[in-house]
Amino acid sequence: MPDNLLTALQPPGWPAPRGYANGMMGHGRIVLVGGQIGWDPQGRFATGFVAQVRQALENILAVLAVAGGGPQHIGRLTWYVVDIAEYRESLAELGPAYRAVMGRNFPAMALVQVVALVEPEARVEIEATAILPD
Repeated sequence: MPDNLLTALQPPGWPAPRGYANGMMGHGRIVLVGGQIGWDPQGRFATGFVAQVRQALENILAVLAVAGGGPQHIGRLTWYVVDIAEYRESLAELGPAYRAVMGRNFPAMALVQVVALVEPEARVEIEATAILPD
């Protein structure tokens, strides 16, 4: 059985998304990963927005690994950022950092600016929904 049972959903005639999918479909066990921020297991924050994104993604994969999953099983990511301008200014560095952790897996994504996160040092929080094979 293939390890990745997710299929990207692309409506006919829509432009191809870059770096995300419009929708994902799959069948299996659902794993919900609560919002992860850019700190390590000792509670130390990475320095800078891109470094915090990378750490948050690594944290998501650490939780997902407990269920036997990996980045290829993630069907959806929701990003909460405290500064949308900081996100936009980081795009050139963000792509390589994302791929270093997630590979070429681009799930359905949403990105929302929020007033604040619970941890004052946090610049981003990311939650994930994954579908693992039965």
